[in-house]
Amino acid sequence: MKEEHIDKSPGGHFAPAASPLASTALHTPNDALHAGETSIPTQGENMPAYHARPKDAAGPLPIVIVVQEIFGVHEHIRDVCRRLALEGYLAIAPELYFRQGDPNDYADIPTLFSELVSKVPDAQVLADLDHVANWAARNGGDAHRLMMTGFCWGGRITWLYAAHNPQLKSAVAWYGKLVGEKTLNSPHHPVDIAVNLNAPVLGLYGGQDTGIAQDTVETMRHALRAANANAEIIVYPEAGHAFNADYRPSYHADSAKDGWQRMLAWFERYGASK
Repeated sequence: MKEEHIDKSPGGHFAPAASPLASTALHTPNDALHAGETSIPTQGENMPAYHARPKDAAGPLPIVIVVQEIFGVHEHIRDVCRRLALEGYLAIAPELYFRQGDPNDYADIPTLFSELVSKVPDAQVLADLDHVANWAARNGGDAHRLMMTGFCWGGRITWLYAAHNPQLKSAVAWYGKLVGEKTLNSPHHPVDIAVNLNAPVLGLYGGQDTGIAQDTVETMRHALRAANANAEIIVYPEAGHAFNADYRPSYHADSAKDGWQRMLAWFERYGASK
């Protein structure tokens, strides 16, 4: 995978609330790709999305829906799509907050969460993701090879979607919250739906994550075992939250690289191969 290290200044293509930005940010060239913005019809509206696919693809491609961090579909999530496209996937990242607002309007995480993210209903998100899957199947993707990965906020959604869509073949959730307060917008959390998983799920977590306590990871492991679910959770002892976010100080390169390879292997094992 061809990558270049870049030093992005705040206010570039990254969400303002993601500052300060680290010099370790990776940029994946799109020379061998078709990549860019698109629009996906969903529930009577048009949802913005970023997509990437290899230029020389022959036949329908395996699909990976990439679910955003709290910061929305900013440069890091676009780059994840390009990395997946170089591996032979049609990767799509939908702007799942688009009805409630724009994460680029917020300069700090607490305000972004309280004024925007917390107002996005899980049911709306899951329905929108169904439309993303349908769009992908009509635009060069193979509906029988549908996969998902998500980060932070998107990691939690990935667990939920694996219990929502029986067509999903495989999922990888990066440091998604597993337990939490139940609200009207978030009536269930991953630990509640372990028994309902339709697809094999790989969870990737940081042992130093101060926002996701290790006892909640163990609680989820117990729930998965009790449900006899096809799922696995890997904890990287030296990594904290957002360890794959190469544009942030939280980046832990060794854990991120290992997690990426595990993700590709998981997809290949469950769903990517014809």
